[in-house]
Amino acid sequence: MAGETDLSKLLKGMKPKLNEGEYVYCLVRSLGEAAALNPLCIFQEKEGVTVILSKQKADEQSLPYSVVMAWITLTIHSSLEAIGLTAAVSKALTESNISCNVVAAYYHDHIFIPAAEATRAMDALMHIG
Repeated sequence: MAGETDLSKLLKGMKPKLNEGEYVYCLVRSLGEAAALNPLCIFQEKEGVTVILSKQKADEQSLPYSVVMAWITLTIHSSLEAIGLTAAVSKALTESNISCNVVAAYYHDHIFIPAAEATRAMDALMHIG
């Protein structure tokens, strides 16, 4: 099932959803340690393994983190080859002075923003398109 590639359709249909909870980015020593945490996301870089997981789970494991994030899902099924969606989201959040970290998965794009900015970020995203 192919995702949407038309930018105007993506922007009109993205319907951002604020997921419950607080999330953090943490570094762990290995892929095995990462997998054992059952995180939302694992990304292996040359310098180390990053996990995105609930703040609660990080606290339970005494994992350090620098910022607490909120997680917004763009609910439209976007294609991995779509052009412009990330730029439009980033631009809207930049204009509202909100930092963002984007994770693209097979079906949806996920935006992590500072938890304190969740309401303002949702407002900015709802007014795109």
